[in-house]
Amino acid sequence: MSLYEKVLRPALFRLDPETAHHLALFCLRFPGAPSLLRALSPPAPKQERTVFGVKFPNIVGLAAGFDKNAAALPAWEALGFGFVEAGTVTGEAQPGNPKPRIFRIPENEALINRLGFNNEGAARVAARLGALKVAGRWPRIPVGINIGKSKATPLEEAPGDYLLSFHTLFPYADYFVLNVSSPNTPGLRSLQNAAALDELLAAVQADNFLRPVPKPVLVKIAPDLGFDEIGKILEIALNRRVAGIVATNTTLDKSAIAESRRQEGGLSGAPLRRRATEIVRFIASKVSLPIIAVGGIDSAPAAREKLDAGASLIQIYTGFIYKGPSLLGEIGAPRALQ
Repeated sequence: MSLYEKVLRPALFRLDPETAHHLALFCLRFPGAPSLLRALSPPAPKQERTVFGVKFPNIVGLAAGFDKNAAALPAWEALGFGFVEAGTVTGEAQPGNPKPRIFRIPENEALINRLGFNNEGAARVAARLGALKVAGRWPRIPVGINIGKSKATPLEEAPGDYLLSFHTLFPYADYFVLNVSSPNTPGLRSLQNAAALDELLAAVQADNFLRPVPKPVLVKIAPDLGFDEIGKILEIALNRRVAGIVATNTTLDKSAIAESRRQEGGLSGAPLRRRATEIVRFIASKVSLPIIAVGGIDSAPAAREKLDAGASLIQIYTGFIYKGPSLLGEIGAPRALQ
C-alpha cells in the first residue's frame, strides 16, 4: 500500500467527503505545492501522444469534476498528470444541490454524487486562469475545460448559455468538452437527444470555426444511453466536426451496490468499469473519432482495457480518490500499458 492509502486516505475518509475534497484542493492550490509534489511524486509516465491536434505528455488525465474552478492546475502537472480537465463550468455561478451531496461506498470503491454543477461561473474562472498566466504559473500540460448548462437556464436557451462559457473561457482552453450528460441538473441529459444536440453543436461550432484558430470541441456522453442513441450522437458529432467523445459520465444504474447504500445522483468508480468499456468499444467500432475514456479506471489493467477497447486517452477521478498519486505511477510503469 502507498503512503496515501496507509496514512492520508484514512485521515481524509474520517471527514465528510465534500469537506475532504475542499481540504485537498486548499492544500494543492498553494504556490509552493507543485515543487513539494514533484519532490514526493514518482516520475510522470512518458507516453507522449498527439490527439485532435493537441500534444499530451502522457495519456492519463484528471477527469472533470475534481477541480471545478481550476483552482489547482499547477499541482496536477506536478503530480504527473498528462492533462487536466477543469469544470464543469457554467455561464453563471451557482451553488449546486443541497448538501450532503457526495457519498463514499468503500466496499465497492465507488462514489455517488449529486453536486449539480456547483462552480464559481465562467467569468470568475476565466479571471483566475488569466491571473495564473500573468503570474507565469501556467502548467505545461494541456488544459481542457468542461462546460455545462446553468440550472436556471431553460433548455431552449441552452445553446446561448454554453456559448457564454465558450466565449469567456476560449483563450484558456486547449480543448472544450460539452457536458450534456450529468444526471444532476434537471433535464440536462435531454440535450443528448438528436435535435437538441445538433442545435447546440451547430451554435458552438459556428462560433468556433469563425475564429482564426478553432479549438477542439468534444461531447461527454452518459453510460445509460442505448447503442442506437449513441449511434445517432456519433452521426451528429461527425456532421458537426466534433473532435472527439468523452465516454462516460456517471451512471444512474446502482444495481451493483447494496440497496442500503443507494442515493440519488450519479455513481462512479469500479462498478462503472464494464459499461464504460462497452461504450468505448462500440464508439471505436463505428467511427474513427478520438475517445477519452473515463469510468472505473483504478489500475493498470483497467487502463489497458480502455485502450484496447479503442480509447486514445484516459481520465481518472474516483480511482484517484481511492488509490492516490501512486495510481499514476502504476499506470505509467514500464510495460504496464503494452
